[in-house]
Amino acid sequence: MSDETVGRVATRQADDEQSEAVGLKPDLRNAVQPLPSMSPNQQRWRRFRQHRLGYASLLIFSFLFVLSLFSEVLSNDRPMLVSYQGTMYFPLLRDYPEATFGGDFQTPADYLDPYIREQFSRPGNWAIYPLNPYRYDTLNYFATQPNPAAPGAQNWLGTDDRGRDVLARALYGFRVSVLFGMALTVIGVLLGVMAGALQGYFGGRVDLYLQRFSEVWGSLPELYLLLIFASFFQPSITLLLILLSLFGWLGLADYVRAEFLRNRQLDYVRAARALGLGNRQIMWRHILPNSLTPVITFLPFRMSVSITALTSLDFLGLGVPPSTPSLGELLAQGKDNLDAWWIGLSAFAVLFVTLLLLVFIGEALRDAFDTRKSGGR
Repeated sequence: MSDETVGRVATRQADDEQSEAVGLKPDLRNAVQPLPSMSPNQQRWRRFRQHRLGYASLLIFSFLFVLSLFSEVLSNDRPMLVSYQGTMYFPLLRDYPEATFGGDFQTPADYLDPYIREQFSRPGNWAIYPLNPYRYDTLNYFATQPNPAAPGAQNWLGTDDRGRDVLARALYGFRVSVLFGMALTVIGVLLGVMAGALQGYFGGRVDLYLQRFSEVWGSLPELYLLLIFASFFQPSITLLLILLSLFGWLGLADYVRAEFLRNRQLDYVRAARALGLGNRQIMWRHILPNSLTPVITFLPFRMSVSITALTSLDFLGLGVPPSTPSLGELLAQGKDNLDAWWIGLSAFAVLFVTLLLLVFIGEALRDAFDTRKSGGR
Protein backbone atom coordinates (compact mmCIF):
# COMPACT_ATOMS: atom_id res chain seq x y z
CA MET A 1 0.00 0.00 0.00
CA SER A 2 1.45 3.39 -1.00
CA ASP A 3 2.09 6.23 1.43
CA GLU A 4 -0.67 8.34 -0.26
CA THR A 5 -3.26 5.59 0.25
CA VAL A 6 -2.23 5.14 3.86
CA GLY A 7 -2.65 8.93 4.37
CA ARG A 8 -6.17 8.93 2.92
CA VAL A 9 -7.21 6.01 5.11
CA ALA A 10 -5.82 7.69 8.20
CA THR A 11 -7.62 10.92 7.35
CA ARG A 12 -10.90 9.06 6.83
CA GLN A 13 -10.53 7.28 10.18
CA ALA A 14 -9.83 10.58 11.94
CA ASP A 15 -12.96 12.14 10.38
CA ASP A 16 -15.06 9.15 11.49
CA GLU A 17 -13.76 9.41 15.04
CA GLN A 18 -14.53 13.17 15.11
CA SER A 19 -18.03 12.57 13.75
CA GLU A 20 -18.71 9.91 16.37
CA ALA A 21 -17.46 12.28 19.08
CA VAL A 22 -20.12 14.84 18.19
CA GLY A 23 -22.82 12.20 17.90
CA LEU A 24 -22.99 11.79 14.10
CA LYS A 25 -22.84 8.53 12.28
CA PRO A 26 -19.97 8.20 9.80
CA ASP A 27 -22.36 7.75 6.82
CA LEU A 28 -24.18 10.98 7.72
CA ARG A 29 -21.02 13.03 7.90
CA ASN A 30 -21.27 14.23 4.32
CA ALA A 31 -24.99 15.00 4.68
CA VAL A 32 -24.30 17.97 6.99
CA GLN A 33 -23.62 20.92 4.71
CA PRO A 34 -23.50 24.62 5.57
CA LEU A 35 -26.62 26.59 4.66
CA PRO A 36 -26.23 28.92 1.67
CA SER A 37 -25.79 32.53 2.64
CA MET A 38 -28.88 34.76 2.31
CA SER A 39 -29.02 38.47 1.63
CA PRO A 40 -30.73 40.72 4.21
CA ASN A 41 -33.78 41.13 1.95
CA GLN A 42 -34.06 37.38 1.50
CA GLN A 43 -33.87 36.89 5.25
CA ARG A 44 -36.62 39.50 5.75
CA TRP A 45 -38.85 37.87 3.18
CA ARG A 46 -38.23 34.49 4.80
CA ARG A 47 -39.18 35.86 8.22
CA PHE A 48 -42.25 37.52 6.75
CA ARG A 49 -43.43 34.25 5.21
CA GLN A 50 -42.82 32.48 8.51
CA HIS A 51 -45.31 34.90 10.07
CA ARG A 52 -48.27 32.83 8.89
CA LEU A 53 -50.99 35.23 9.95
CA GLY A 54 -49.35 38.22 8.27
CA TYR A 55 -48.49 36.31 5.10
CA ALA A 56 -52.02 34.91 4.82
CA SER A 57 -53.42 38.40 5.42
CA LEU A 58 -51.29 39.76 2.57
CA LEU A 59 -52.57 37.07 0.21
CA ILE A 60 -56.21 37.65 1.21
CA PHE A 61 -55.93 41.44 1.00
CA SER A 62 -54.22 41.26 -2.40
CA PHE A 63 -56.89 38.88 -3.70
CA LEU A 64 -59.72 41.13 -2.49
CA PHE A 65 -58.10 44.24 -3.92
CA VAL A 66 -57.48 42.65 -7.33
CA LEU A 67 -61.05 41.37 -7.26
CA SER A 68 -62.36 44.88 -6.58
CA LEU A 69 -60.47 46.21 -9.61
CA PHE A 70 -62.86 44.16 -11.73
CA SER A 71 -65.98 45.47 -10.00
CA GLU A 72 -67.55 46.50 -13.30
CA VAL A 73 -67.33 42.89 -14.48
CA LEU A 74 -68.46 41.32 -11.20
CA SER A 75 -71.25 43.74 -10.30
CA ASN A 76 -73.02 45.67 -13.04
CA ASP A 77 -76.53 46.24 -14.30
CA ARG A 78 -75.42 45.65 -17.90
CA PRO A 79 -74.74 42.27 -19.50
CA MET A 80 -71.16 41.56 -20.44
CA LEU A 81 -72.17 40.03 -23.77
CA VAL A 82 -75.48 39.83 -25.65
CA SER A 83 -76.42 37.81 -28.71
CA TYR A 84 -79.65 39.17 -30.20
CA GLN A 85 -81.00 38.00 -33.55
CA GLY A 86 -77.58 36.80 -34.67
CA THR A 87 -75.73 40.01 -33.73
CA MET A 88 -73.27 40.36 -30.88
CA TYR A 89 -73.50 43.37 -28.55
CA PHE A 90 -71.20 44.57 -25.77
CA PRO A 91 -73.28 46.66 -23.35
CA LEU A 92 -70.34 47.06 -20.92
CA LEU A 93 -68.46 49.05 -23.55
CA ARG A 94 -71.21 51.18 -25.11
CA ASP A 95 -74.84 52.20 -24.78
CA TYR A 96 -77.56 50.68 -26.94
CA PRO A 97 -81.06 52.11 -27.30
CA GLU A 98 -84.00 50.05 -26.16
CA ALA A 99 -85.21 49.82 -29.77
CA THR A 100 -82.14 47.70 -30.58
CA PHE A 101 -83.63 44.86 -28.54
CA GLY A 102 -87.23 45.18 -29.66
CA GLY A 103 -88.31 48.11 -27.50
CA ASP A 104 -90.22 51.23 -28.50
CA PHE A 105 -87.86 54.00 -27.37
CA GLN A 106 -84.47 55.35 -28.38
CA THR A 107 -83.40 55.85 -24.77
CA PRO A 108 -80.63 53.62 -23.34
CA ALA A 109 -81.91 50.14 -22.57
CA ASP A 110 -82.70 49.19 -18.98
CA TYR A 111 -81.37 45.65 -18.75
CA LEU A 112 -83.34 45.00 -15.54
CA ASP A 113 -86.59 45.54 -17.46
CA PRO A 114 -88.51 42.23 -17.57
CA TYR A 115 -89.40 42.91 -21.21
CA ILE A 116 -85.72 43.21 -22.23
CA ARG A 117 -84.85 40.07 -20.29
CA GLU A 118 -87.69 38.23 -21.98
CA GLN A 119 -86.28 39.27 -25.33
CA PHE A 120 -82.89 37.82 -24.40
CA SER A 121 -84.46 34.55 -23.25
CA ARG A 122 -86.13 33.82 -26.57
CA PRO A 123 -84.73 31.04 -28.79
CA GLY A 124 -81.53 32.12 -30.51
CA ASN A 125 -80.92 35.01 -28.11
CA TRP A 126 -78.85 34.97 -24.93
CA ALA A 127 -77.07 37.31 -22.55
CA ILE A 128 -74.25 36.85 -20.02
CA TYR A 129 -74.87 38.89 -16.88
CA PRO A 130 -72.35 39.64 -14.09
CA LEU A 131 -72.57 37.62 -10.88
CA ASN A 132 -74.34 40.54 -9.21
CA PRO A 133 -76.58 42.30 -11.76
CA TYR A 134 -76.41 45.71 -10.09
CA ARG A 135 -74.04 48.65 -10.14
CA TYR A 136 -73.37 50.85 -7.12
CA ASP A 137 -75.84 53.49 -8.42
CA THR A 138 -78.44 51.17 -9.94
CA LEU A 139 -82.06 51.92 -9.05
CA ASN A 140 -84.20 48.87 -9.70
CA TYR A 141 -87.58 50.26 -10.73
CA PHE A 142 -88.92 46.73 -11.09
CA ALA A 143 -88.20 45.59 -7.52
CA THR A 144 -90.93 43.62 -5.81
CA GLN A 145 -90.14 44.81 -2.26
CA PRO A 146 -90.14 48.28 -0.69
CA ASN A 147 -86.82 49.91 0.14
CA PRO A 148 -84.73 49.27 2.10
CA ALA A 149 -85.26 45.61 1.23
CA ALA A 150 -83.86 42.79 3.35
CA PRO A 151 -81.26 40.37 1.95
CA GLY A 152 -82.73 37.82 -0.42
CA ALA A 153 -82.32 36.11 -3.76
CA GLN A 154 -82.80 39.36 -5.67
CA ASN A 155 -80.33 41.39 -3.59
CA TRP A 156 -77.89 39.22 -1.65
CA LEU A 157 -77.12 41.88 0.97
CA GLY A 158 -80.35 43.81 0.58
CA THR A 159 -80.82 47.40 -0.58
CA ASP A 160 -80.31 50.77 1.05
CA ASP A 161 -82.97 53.40 1.65
CA ARG A 162 -82.80 54.51 -2.00
CA GLY A 163 -83.07 51.03 -3.46
CA ARG A 164 -79.41 50.62 -4.38
CA ASP A 165 -77.78 47.23 -3.96
CA VAL A 166 -75.71 47.06 -0.75
CA LEU A 167 -73.32 44.40 -2.08
CA ALA A 168 -72.46 46.53 -5.11
CA ARG A 169 -71.91 49.64 -2.99
CA ALA A 170 -69.74 47.71 -0.53
CA LEU A 171 -67.63 46.26 -3.35
CA TYR A 172 -67.14 49.58 -5.12
CA GLY A 173 -66.69 51.38 -1.80
CA PHE A 174 -63.92 48.96 -0.80
CA ARG A 175 -62.08 49.76 -4.02
CA VAL A 176 -62.43 53.51 -3.52
CA SER A 177 -61.21 53.24 0.07
CA VAL A 178 -58.15 51.12 -0.76
CA LEU A 179 -57.14 53.26 -3.76
CA PHE A 180 -57.56 56.40 -1.69
CA GLY A 181 -55.52 54.88 1.13
CA MET A 182 -52.75 53.88 -1.26
CA ALA A 183 -52.62 57.33 -2.89
CA LEU A 184 -52.57 59.11 0.46
CA THR A 185 -49.90 56.74 1.76
CA VAL A 186 -47.64 57.25 -1.27
CA ILE A 187 -47.90 61.05 -1.06
CA GLY A 188 -47.35 61.02 2.70
CA VAL A 189 -44.30 58.75 2.35
CA LEU A 190 -42.73 60.94 -0.32
CA LEU A 191 -43.23 64.15 1.65
CA GLY A 192 -42.25 62.55 4.95
CA VAL A 193 -39.06 60.98 3.56
CA MET A 194 -37.98 64.24 1.93
CA ALA A 195 -38.61 66.34 5.02
CA GLY A 196 -37.08 63.83 7.44
CA ALA A 197 -34.04 63.26 5.24
CA LEU A 198 -33.28 66.97 4.98
CA GLN A 199 -33.64 67.44 8.73
CA GLY A 200 -31.59 64.43 9.73
CA TYR A 201 -28.78 64.80 7.21
CA PHE A 202 -28.02 68.52 7.39
CA GLY A 203 -29.03 69.10 11.02
CA GLY A 204 -28.27 72.50 12.49
CA ARG A 205 -30.51 75.33 11.37
CA VAL A 206 -32.17 73.24 8.68
CA ASP A 207 -33.26 70.74 11.30
CA LEU A 208 -34.27 73.49 13.72
CA TYR A 209 -36.39 75.46 11.25
CA LEU A 210 -38.10 72.41 9.74
CA GLN A 211 -38.79 70.95 13.17
CA ARG A 212 -40.39 74.18 14.39
CA PHE A 213 -42.44 74.38 11.17
CA SER A 214 -43.67 70.80 11.53
CA GLU A 215 -44.62 71.43 15.16
CA VAL A 216 -46.62 74.53 14.27
CA TRP A 217 -48.18 72.88 11.23
CA GLY A 218 -49.11 69.78 13.19
CA SER A 219 -50.84 71.87 15.85
CA LEU A 220 -53.35 73.25 13.33
CA PRO A 221 -56.88 71.84 13.77
CA GLU A 222 -57.17 69.51 10.79
CA LEU A 223 -60.88 68.82 11.19
CA TYR A 224 -61.74 72.53 11.35
CA LEU A 225 -59.74 73.17 8.19
CA LEU A 226 -61.67 70.40 6.44
CA LEU A 227 -64.94 71.97 7.56
CA ILE A 228 -63.86 75.37 6.25
CA PHE A 229 -62.72 74.04 2.87
CA ALA A 230 -65.84 71.88 2.56
CA SER A 231 -67.97 75.01 2.86
CA PHE A 232 -66.04 76.78 0.08
CA PHE A 233 -65.42 73.98 -2.42
CA GLN A 234 -67.42 71.17 -3.94
CA PRO A 235 -66.54 67.88 -2.17
CA SER A 236 -64.29 65.65 -4.27
CA ILE A 237 -61.73 62.92 -3.78
CA THR A 238 -58.99 65.14 -5.22
CA LEU A 239 -59.69 67.95 -2.74
CA LEU A 240 -59.85 65.49 0.14
CA LEU A 241 -56.58 63.87 -0.96
CA ILE A 242 -54.81 67.24 -1.07
CA LEU A 243 -56.08 68.36 2.33
CA LEU A 244 -55.19 65.11 4.10
CA SER A 245 -51.79 64.96 2.38
CA LEU A 246 -50.88 68.31 3.94
CA PHE A 247 -50.84 66.62 7.35
CA GLY A 248 -50.15 62.97 6.49
CA TRP A 249 -46.37 63.33 6.28
CA LEU A 250 -45.70 64.59 9.81
CA GLY A 251 -45.57 61.24 11.61
CA LEU A 252 -43.24 59.54 9.15
CA ALA A 253 -40.87 62.53 8.94
CA ASP A 254 -39.92 62.10 12.60
CA TYR A 255 -38.92 58.46 12.06
CA VAL A 256 -36.87 59.23 8.95
CA ARG A 257 -35.21 62.18 10.69
CA ALA A 258 -34.10 59.95 13.56
CA GLU A 259 -32.70 57.33 11.17
CA PHE A 260 -30.72 59.93 9.20
CA LEU A 261 -29.38 61.49 12.40
CA ARG A 262 -28.09 58.07 13.45
CA ASN A 263 -26.73 56.92 10.08
CA ARG A 264 -24.94 60.12 9.09
CA GLN A 265 -22.37 59.49 11.85
CA LEU A 266 -21.49 55.97 10.71
CA ASP A 267 -18.23 55.00 9.02
CA TYR A 268 -19.68 54.27 5.57
CA VAL A 269 -21.02 57.84 5.33
CA ARG A 270 -17.65 59.27 6.34
CA ALA A 271 -15.99 57.05 3.75
CA ALA A 272 -18.41 58.29 1.08
CA ARG A 273 -17.60 61.90 1.97
CA ALA A 274 -13.88 61.11 1.84
CA LEU A 275 -14.32 59.71 -1.66
CA GLY A 276 -15.83 63.02 -2.77
CA LEU A 277 -19.47 61.99 -3.20
CA GLY A 278 -22.05 64.78 -3.13
CA ASN A 279 -24.72 65.23 -0.51
CA ARG A 280 -27.51 64.01 -2.80
CA GLN A 281 -25.70 60.80 -3.66
CA ILE A 282 -24.91 60.10 -0.02
CA MET A 283 -28.50 60.81 1.08
CA TRP A 284 -30.45 58.87 -1.55
CA ARG A 285 -28.02 56.12 -2.56
CA HIS A 286 -26.40 55.26 0.78
CA ILE A 287 -28.27 56.54 3.83
CA LEU A 288 -31.86 56.17 2.58
CA PRO A 289 -31.64 52.42 1.75
CA ASN A 290 -30.38 51.86 5.29
CA SER A 291 -33.20 53.96 6.75
CA LEU A 292 -36.18 52.30 5.06
CA THR A 293 -37.10 49.97 7.92
CA PRO A 294 -39.48 52.42 9.66
CA VAL A 295 -40.84 53.52 6.28
CA ILE A 296 -41.80 50.04 5.13
CA THR A 297 -43.22 48.93 8.47
CA PHE A 298 -45.17 52.22 8.58
CA LEU A 299 -47.03 51.60 5.29
CA PRO A 300 -49.85 49.20 6.33
CA PHE A 301 -50.65 51.22 9.45
CA ARG A 302 -50.67 54.43 7.42
CA MET A 303 -53.06 52.85 4.94
CA SER A 304 -55.41 51.79 7.73
CA VAL A 305 -55.37 55.34 9.13
CA SER A 306 -56.12 56.76 5.66
CA ILE A 307 -59.05 54.40 5.11
CA THR A 308 -60.40 55.21 8.57
CA ALA A 309 -60.09 58.94 7.90
CA LEU A 310 -61.98 58.68 4.62
CA THR A 311 -64.71 56.57 6.20
CA SER A 312 -65.07 58.98 9.11
CA LEU A 313 -65.33 62.03 6.87
CA ASP A 314 -67.86 60.29 4.64
CA PHE A 315 -69.85 59.36 7.72
CA LEU A 316 -69.96 63.06 8.65
CA GLY A 317 -70.84 64.09 5.10
CA LEU A 318 -67.49 65.83 4.47
CA GLY A 319 -65.85 63.24 2.25
CA VAL A 320 -66.50 62.14 -1.30
CA PRO A 321 -69.44 63.42 -3.38
CA PRO A 322 -72.81 61.75 -2.67
CA SER A 323 -72.74 59.89 -6.00
CA THR A 324 -69.49 58.09 -5.08
CA PRO A 325 -69.78 54.68 -3.36
CA SER A 326 -68.40 54.90 0.15
CA LEU A 327 -68.26 52.74 3.25
CA GLY A 328 -68.77 55.79 5.44
CA GLU A 329 -71.97 56.69 3.60
CA LEU A 330 -73.23 53.15 4.12
CA LEU A 331 -72.49 53.44 7.84
CA ALA A 332 -74.40 56.72 7.95
CA GLN A 333 -77.36 55.05 6.27
CA GLY A 334 -77.17 52.23 8.79
CA LYS A 335 -77.31 54.79 11.61
CA ASP A 336 -80.35 56.46 10.07
CA ASN A 337 -82.09 53.13 9.41
CA LEU A 338 -81.51 51.02 12.49
CA ASP A 339 -84.31 48.66 11.51
CA ALA A 340 -82.42 47.88 8.27
CA TRP A 341 -79.57 46.14 10.11
CA TRP A 342 -78.02 44.75 6.95
CA ILE A 343 -76.86 48.18 5.72
CA GLY A 344 -74.63 49.10 8.64
CA LEU A 345 -73.57 45.51 9.28
CA SER A 346 -72.30 45.04 5.71
CA ALA A 347 -70.26 48.25 5.76
CA PHE A 348 -68.89 47.45 9.22
CA ALA A 349 -67.87 43.94 8.15
CA VAL A 350 -65.98 45.21 5.09
CA LEU A 351 -64.24 47.93 7.10
CA PHE A 352 -63.40 45.56 9.96
CA VAL A 353 -61.89 42.89 7.70
CA THR A 354 -59.89 45.48 5.73
CA LEU A 355 -58.35 47.11 8.79
CA LEU A 356 -57.72 43.74 10.46
CA LEU A 357 -55.80 42.45 7.44
CA LEU A 358 -53.71 45.62 7.26
CA VAL A 359 -52.84 45.40 10.97
CA PHE A 360 -51.72 41.77 10.58
CA ILE A 361 -49.61 42.70 7.54
CA GLY A 362 -48.03 45.55 9.49
CA GLU A 363 -47.16 43.30 12.41
CA ALA A 364 -45.54 40.78 10.07
CA LEU A 365 -43.50 43.52 8.38
CA ARG A 366 -42.40 44.85 11.75
CA ASP A 367 -41.16 41.41 12.79
CA ALA A 368 -39.49 40.81 9.43
CA PHE A 369 -37.52 44.06 9.61
CA ASP A 370 -36.63 43.70 13.29
CA THR A 371 -32.85 44.22 13.48
CA ARG A 372 -32.63 41.94 16.52
CA LYS A 373 -33.61 39.05 14.26
CA SER A 374 -31.28 39.94 11.41
CA GLY A 375 -28.93 37.13 12.25
CA GLY A 376 -31.60 34.48 12.58
CA ARG A 377 -32.46 31.93 9.97
